[in-house]
Amino acid sequence: AMKELKESGILKLDINGSEVTLAEEDLLIETAQSEGYVTETQGNTSVVLDTNLTPELIEEGFVREIISKIQTMRKEAGFEVMDRIKVYAKGNRHIADILKANKEKISRVVLADDIVIGETAGYTKDWKINSEEVTLGVEKQ
Repeated sequence: AMKELKESGILKLDINGSEVTLAEEDLLIETAQSEGYVTETQGNTSVVLDTNLTPELIEEGFVREIISKIQTMRKEAGFEVMDRIKVYAKGNRHIADILKANKEKISRVVLADDIVIGETAGYTKDWKINSEEVTLGVEKQ
């Protein structure tokens, strides 16, 4: 219907055997968004983004938050940019599982030689990461 309206300037409908012709100004046209999607239109171009969070996206969000917290702790502890560290995490099984599953990536970014689960040492701090409470520690190697 929209294609016909754009091409010919009118929309022809058959209602109970009678032809009805409508122009664009006769219609109220609204864009409706489906749940889980965001649409932005400018001129003749529309972009649709899927905002549904998959388990992989949620985990990636946790990884980025963990890295951010560790980097903040490095700075607060006065470590030099190139200092190698040891990371500790205690008090949250979910965060521990994410640290284990993403150990290489996190270690590479924060320059960690090791990530120890279940204990803390060095400079420690309690964090709330995406509603998950955890105690993290960083120690210069």
